[in-house]
Amino acid sequence: MTPHETRSGAAWLACAGQAEVDEFIGGLSDNALASLPWLFEFWALPHQLPPEGDWKSWVIMGGRGAGKTRAGAEWVRAQVEGASPDAPGRARRVALVAETFDQGRDVMVMGDSGILACSPPDRRPVWEAGRRRLLWPNGATATVYSAHEPEALRGPQFDAAWVDELAKWKKAEESWDMLQFALRLGEHPQQVVTTTPRNVGVLKAILRNPSTVVTHAPTDANRAYLAESFLAEVQARYAGTRLGRQELEGVLLEDVEGALWTTAMLEGCRVDAAPALDRVVVAVDPSVTGGPGSDECGIVVAGVVCEGPPQEWRAYVLEDASVRGGPVDWARAAIAAMARHGAERLVAEVNQGGDLVESVIRQLDPLVPFRALRAGRGKGLRAEPVAALYEQGRVRHLRGLGALEDQLCRMTVRGFEGRGSPDRLDALVWAIHELMIEPAAHYRRPQVRRL
Repeated sequence: MTPHETRSGAAWLACAGQAEVDEFIGGLSDNALASLPWLFEFWALPHQLPPEGDWKSWVIMGGRGAGKTRAGAEWVRAQVEGASPDAPGRARRVALVAETFDQGRDVMVMGDSGILACSPPDRRPVWEAGRRRLLWPNGATATVYSAHEPEALRGPQFDAAWVDELAKWKKAEESWDMLQFALRLGEHPQQVVTTTPRNVGVLKAILRNPSTVVTHAPTDANRAYLAESFLAEVQARYAGTRLGRQELEGVLLEDVEGALWTTAMLEGCRVDAAPALDRVVVAVDPSVTGGPGSDECGIVVAGVVCEGPPQEWRAYVLEDASVRGGPVDWARAAIAAMARHGAERLVAEVNQGGDLVESVIRQLDPLVPFRALRAGRGKGLRAEPVAALYEQGRVRHLRGLGALEDQLCRMTVRGFEGRGSPDRLDALVWAIHELMIEPAAHYRRPQVRRL
């Protein structure tokens, strides 16, 4: 394999033997060898290279440290540079838009992965501080703008733009709109957005636009250029959390309007370990059919500490063991979860599967303590009292429940506003009902005998 047969020559070099590396380096001319460090196409990760096609906006969504800034800086270079230092490129007027001017200068222009650091000596632009712009040897310019001042984009015009960390701008919609009116030079003006995703309307609108293309990468994709201590620390602290899915995996997490759970609520209920528990159950929301197109089977393990009256009880969600597969697959996974956590009972919704649900479980373990549950109300109404317990601070989550938490943040009293069925959420609701809501309804305060 040659470096040209993969999108990353660096990946090829990393995997090649020493003889292949020596042969490749030895075959380069002095000029090619001197140019190699500045050939981003050779070193780039796949998510850092522009997609093909006639797009207007390229959104690079990634976790912290995933290489978004370097990709944006190199894209600007590719737009403004020509075949020689004095030759014109595809773009001559570029807008660099950050949340503040200082962030644009310190990150996009002068940062470790900024435009100046990425530019070879003979093509390096000059920073004109008074005019807040870069000037290239071929006359191209890139001017820094602050998203705090959207009106500053009224008047100038551009043929390219780089927008950094759009999802955290305070005036994101106004600044984005002003930029679109200004992006009107050339045959096909384009823009790149580099951002860690957040649940904001302007970003979601851009992603829905047919002229938008997206590349995505987690923090870990760029680990070769990150301190191992940083990766170890953030993964230990945030891996498996909803915040970690956003900040490390670069996943856009949407809290729908009127959701019963919010990201802030779930991050506030996080614990590293559960105390000694009085009861543990495994709850199952079974999928009756199997196969690639079937819904997942929700399997959630939870426990409770029953000290004092019911208003003092605390539940702990221990594991999301959900699986996709046929009845035997989820039954085996549920029984295995019981064994891992020493659960005293398996509870399952039987509205769809009826007696089949218990029958499948009994085939694998005839003695498993089992209780069939039937839903008499809609999902939203059934979930509402469980969400109320979260608001009261009476439910805690261990780490590793990111996919479950995504479903929670899409459930409203009107129903689930997401794709597919909220099987993980349903299993959680059944578990909390079994551990806290139903026992509380039948709780009798101990009688004190008067003498």
